[in-house]
Amino acid sequence: MPTPPASGSSDERPPLEPIHVLRPRRTDALAELFRDMEQGREDLEKVAVPDPRSWDEGETQEIPRVRTDEDGPSRGGTPGSGSGLRRAAVVIAVAAAALVGFGCALLLSMRNDQAAAREPRPTASATSPSAATSATDAGAPDPDGAGTLREGDSGPEVTDLQQRLLNVPDIYPGGSTSGTFDATLKAAVARFQLWYGIRGDETGVYGNDTRQALESRTPSGTG
Repeated sequence: MPTPPASGSSDERPPLEPIHVLRPRRTDALAELFRDMEQGREDLEKVAVPDPRSWDEGETQEIPRVRTDEDGPSRGGTPGSGSGLRRAAVVIAVAAAALVGFGCALLLSMRNDQAAAREPRPTASATSPSAATSATDAGAPDPDGAGTLREGDSGPEVTDLQQRLLNVPDIYPGGSTSGTFDATLKAAVARFQLWYGIRGDETGVYGNDTRQALESRTPSGTG
């Protein structure tokens, strides 16, 4: 540790004073920032903002409409892309409908064929008129009773019928007694059945019910 020099020596020096270090403060940049802010505020205040009430409708501009697929292809898109998709969808829908219709028609035809195959086919003997005539001649019962007379028959029984009908007023006026069952005689038999309420026999056919009603009201034509 050094010792202070003795007083009166030639090496005496003045005492050291404390040194104050002054560091410069960066206030210039902050002040400049404040000045810029004030200048910007003044510039904003100088801008004239128009009153909305004073706006003229003629000065307004219409906002451009957004372009859609219906308006046509846009500048940046592929021409005809929207219409091509719609055409493809329509073609696919038509093809699907055609396939469905063809399938339904095919299924319906198959069902009809199956139903036709299941139905019993009538034999030729049951459908031919000759077979029906032969069955009647073979002794099949007549629905109007035995001894039934109808149009086309002839013989003494027809003559007896004609003579009996002549005895009934206004049934067979001026009728023939030729013994042939013709259309005039059929009309007379039908008239007799209608007037006297005979319903058991076919209209215009001289069956059991008509025979009993006529014989009960008229004498024998051959007697």
